[in-house]
Order: sequence, then structure tokens, then C-alpha cells
Amino acid sequence: MNSIRERIQRTCLDTLKKALAPVPVWRYPTAPINREASPALLLMTESDVVLARVNDRVERALNIRLVAITRGRDAFEQADRLAVAAHTALMRDANMGGLAYALLEIDAEWDAEDADAGAVALPLRYEVRYRTHIHDLTRDGSVL
Repeated sequence: MNSIRERIQRTCLDTLKKALAPVPVWRYPTAPINREASPALLLMTESDVVLARVNDRVERALNIRLVAITRGRDAFEQADRLAVAAHTALMRDANMGGLAYALLEIDAEWDAEDADAGAVALPLRYEVRYRTHIHDLTRDGSVL
């Protein structure tokens, strides 16, 4: 069985793919997104931090980054619409089907690059809080 962390990431990916179709959603792309593939949304995990240990439970914070990639004359507007749709989709089930107990928005940044056909990247960061058993990353720590 996969860890709670992996199941949360897969839940995010599935949720975003369903909500944003036909816009592609990639988890950790291994090559740059070419012009023909945008708009697109990237999903990356930044960190998984232990917040607290209580008895045999561990409280964790999984930080994820979404990046809306768009190009063209209306790239800012496209990136904003993509960010709104992604945010709405994730917040609709903020407990990730029972895997997490909180989904917190951290921040967003704008990055424009005129040299690449008006490319815009809009990173959005979120913190997913969840619990595991201290000796088993596959066991939900909120359940006794």
C-alpha cells in the first residue's frame, strides 16, 4: 500500500485532471513544456514536514506547488482562469477524500517571460495537513 503522502498527491492529480480537462496536468514533468502543450498545469511536491509527534501519531504538512503555464497575448488571463479552476477543484474536497484534515493556501507568484512567446507561469502553493501512525506511513493517524 502507498503512503498517505503519495495517496494525497494522486488524489490532487486526479482531482485536477478531471476539473481542468482538456488542459493537461502533469506531475513532475521531466522535460520543459513546449509552446504547443500550453496551457498546462504542473503539480510538484516541495516538502513534507513533521509538525508534531503525539504518542504514536505524527502530524505532517505536505507542501505542494501548482504552476499554471500559458502563452500568448492573453496569457495572464488564461493563467488566472486556470489558477481559479485548480483552486476551486482542490478546495471542493479540502480533506482529500478523508486523507487530510486541512488544505491551506500559502501564496501565488507571477512570472512573465517575453522571450518565449509571452509565456506566463503562475505558481500556487498549498499546505496539506495530515496525520500518520508513527511507525507506518500508510496508516491514517487520525484513526485509532
